[in-house]
Amino acid sequence: MKHELEIEFKNLLTADEFSRFTTAFAVRDEEWDVQQNYYFDTPDFQLKQQKSALRIRFKNGSYTLTLKQPYEDGLLETHEPLTSETATALISGATSLQGDIANILQSLHIDPTAIVCFGSLTTRRAERPYKNGTLVFDYSEYMNVADYEVEYEANERAEGEKTFTQLLESFHIPKRKTKNKIERFYEAKYETERSS
Repeated sequence: MKHELEIEFKNLLTADEFSRFTTAFAVRDEEWDVQQNYYFDTPDFQLKQQKSALRIRFKNGSYTLTLKQPYEDGLLETHEPLTSETATALISGATSLQGDIANILQSLHIDPTAIVCFGSLTTRRAERPYKNGTLVFDYSEYMNVADYEVEYEANERAEGEKTFTQLLESFHIPKRKTKNKIERFYEAKYETERSS
């Protein structure tokens, strides 16, 4: 199990803005990594109610279970590697959550056996070191939706926010209220179910 504090800023982009960014930062076709995110919660969204999120990410041939929780200036991420057999069983609902993250859920009064997979989101991602952080370009597809996003992962909130704001201004891109991927996924899922 590994803990990490995440301080990040994000902004949704149009396809044209995304293209301008990736051109300016010389992102080549072969640099894009593909990752698959599977999102979990209880049927009555107990994690969401605590402003937390749980996902399994498949990237570079390996699966990682991550719990995100609010913490001071950002999000506390707890990572746990999974075997492909365990990940596949959790995604299909053939087994229930066990281990360190299951213990953390119990401490939050969430029953780990009630956790279910709600679906997946696929992201093509490229990264660049930028100032004192990392710039991340994401193209995501989920529930018949596709979106473009730029993220800036910083070590410190005030400096990171200033750097990110200046970057957007230099590209003449308006700051947009941007929900995180899991929120956008659940909104799209809700819309799809409501219209079917």
